[in-house]
Amino acid sequence: MSVNETTRPLWTPDVLGQGFEALELPLLPDEEGPVKATLVRHLPPGPMHPHGILDALTAFTKRRRRNIPVDPAGPPRAVLYLHGWADYFLQTELAEYLGASGFHFYALDLRKFGRSLLPGQTPGYTTDLAAYDEDIAAALLAIEQDVLARTGSTTAPTIHMIAHSLGGLVAALWADRHPGRIGTLTLNAPWLELQGSSLIRSIAMHLVEPFARTDPKRPFRFPEMPAYWESVSSEAHGEWLLDSAWRPKASFPIRAGWSKAVLAGHSAVERKLNIDAPVLVLLSGRTRIQAEWSAELMRADAVIDVEETSRRALGLGRRTAVFRYPGALHDVFLSRRTIRQQAYRDVAIWLASYPY
Repeated sequence: MSVNETTRPLWTPDVLGQGFEALELPLLPDEEGPVKATLVRHLPPGPMHPHGILDALTAFTKRRRRNIPVDPAGPPRAVLYLHGWADYFLQTELAEYLGASGFHFYALDLRKFGRSLLPGQTPGYTTDLAAYDEDIAAALLAIEQDVLARTGSTTAPTIHMIAHSLGGLVAALWADRHPGRIGTLTLNAPWLELQGSSLIRSIAMHLVEPFARTDPKRPFRFPEMPAYWESVSSEAHGEWLLDSAWRPKASFPIRAGWSKAVLAGHSAVERKLNIDAPVLVLLSGRTRIQAEWSAELMRADAVIDVEETSRRALGLGRRTAVFRYPGALHDVFLSRRTIRQQAYRDVAIWLASYPY
């Protein structure tokens, strides 16, 4: 066996089935032991995915892009998707659509989430959102190597990052710290502020701080809020098959050290960021947060305050746009078909506007 064969990344079949493969990314160990992230890639079967509705949508997107100059000799274009809290990558339609639109699609399950959750680890736990810099750096390196191997291009790909909810907060803070690293940043219902206001966040930080210092893994007792899960899961009122270990109905326990890290991230956003890449923020038309499920929750964001988020979004960078989708869920890409298809089109057109 040659050296190249022994060092070649080992992509294996992914749980999402045909067209998806996963690559383990070893990371530095922490106090709980070994740590890894997991990169998922989508491999389109051809230049156009043979999926009736996706064909029509892609054709529509290409018609809308006719006046956008794209240099065929330019660098390859890749997308990196980051999931939200108590979540993992499962948005297959998004991957198929963007793959059919000419993007190499990848998604990252961060450490201690989804495919990366190891036995004995505290799910989703970190005391510093900057810890995910290592995960993202490993993913970007693997993407560059994979795109090079698949295309033979000698030019590094332009990376477009898409991130949801907590992943949106992580991605925004990361992009602020890493200017020039990505072509665009698309935030799908990013968690940029605590539900309510900065005053509530300030009070929460004072309450959390003593526990974060003395017992950071202490779980707080909150009422269970399974209503959003019920709007998404095919076991209830939604369309999507969810892994019960990776995306539990009652979410993961909220711990003191993690809460402090998130609140610190919200404070940084309030002070305004300076992201140099163009930023697109996708939001539902309204918020409705309640413990018990009702049909109203199929047409609203049941997790974040979309009005406060839209205000915070304008402080992320010089070039920021906010797109609203009346009737969307918290994850716009998991909303009912007509809404998510519009979001796919909008994102594809946005990304095509910034090819470099």
